[in-house]
Amino acid sequence: MDSSVYVFAEDLRGEGVERVLDRIRGYGVAGVTVGAVHHATRDVTPHGLSRLTVRHDGAHFTPAPGLFGGLRLSPVPGYPEVFDGLREACAKRSLKLHAWTVFLYNATLGARHPDVTVRDCFGDRGSLTDLCPAHPDARDYAVALARAVARLGVDSVVAESLHFRPLRRHRSFVPLGPMDAYLFGLCFCEHCMRRAVNLGVDAEVAREECARIVGGVLDGDPPAQGEVTRAALTAYAGPDVVAYARARSESVTTLVSEVASAVAAEGSKLVFVDSTGAVKGYADGLPAPGLAAHDAWQLGVDLVALGDLVPAFGVLAYARDAARVADDVGAYLRSVGKDREVRAVLRPGHPDSDSADRLVAKARGAKAAGAAALDFYAYGLVPYPVLERIPAALSEAG
Repeated sequence: MDSSVYVFAEDLRGEGVERVLDRIRGYGVAGVTVGAVHHATRDVTPHGLSRLTVRHDGAHFTPAPGLFGGLRLSPVPGYPEVFDGLREACAKRSLKLHAWTVFLYNATLGARHPDVTVRDCFGDRGSLTDLCPAHPDARDYAVALARAVARLGVDSVVAESLHFRPLRRHRSFVPLGPMDAYLFGLCFCEHCMRRAVNLGVDAEVAREECARIVGGVLDGDPPAQGEVTRAALTAYAGPDVVAYARARSESVTTLVSEVASAVAAEGSKLVFVDSTGAVKGYADGLPAPGLAAHDAWQLGVDLVALGDLVPAFGVLAYARDAARVADDVGAYLRSVGKDREVRAVLRPGHPDSDSADRLVAKARGAKAAGAAALDFYAYGLVPYPVLERIPAALSEAG
């Protein structure tokens, strides 16, 4: 069974390439998924050079000349030496090399070019981390970035944030319900609205309805109750809003198709990672009942359509329960097609796995549901004793 461990650029720089790869090879995995392009964050890193690691938006390689010539957006420089000699070091250990690439989540680019970020129903651009998948400049950047990463000679480009993102707020003393937050997070930039209109949607009515509903909650109306479903959203916000939400998938599907083609043209393959599993279970490993594959539409992800365009998918199986992991993997396969490669991404420790036995059970469930690979997230974020659970999980999964 194929497998890998997610590794940050800072892990390789801090502990050294040889040491990290030797340790990972000792776990019995088949490869490493290394952060080629990442977003800014601040992480507790138990065995890093710093126990609290500050990461910046950055591409951790030097793009081939000319790929971004004439484009408004170009990669934010990170640590350019990270991939130097990495492919050869992996090959020496018979490890595959995958490049983990964050595409449209970039606060630095958003701050420099706010017009390429999402615009809410009130006309505000308050999510400068989120580049809009419908914006032509963001799309050109994503395709060029895909080519640049694929040219590193990697076995695959693992695409994160190649779709819309949900509303994120650091503080809110207004009790927004899930549907209110969803409506508040929809993008109504000119490009999203134009694409929706071209599909026969009354985009202005949809925007006005979202502004009316969310504005009412901000003014003191009671928040919506219950989870986001198409039926509930129709009853709450009306058919025009639901049609607008559906139209977002056209932007994502066409962009992913262009990115997948660009990666294939460079001799690699795309692994599309839908973040719905993280949206649902990242904080505590206790996702809401709706399966990730069934809720992916909320981020503009049409898995059925993508199944015809993308060779492989990463399922963020962030759940404590082995049965839930199996259900999520099975639902993805039913959506994208049984001939697609589905890779289950598991967290070997907190908050999903409190023991080796629990991780083993989830690995077994993922395989039984049809997963072709197990990937483990992430090397630098968990203690060494937790990483040492990986061999047992791979052994049980076969």
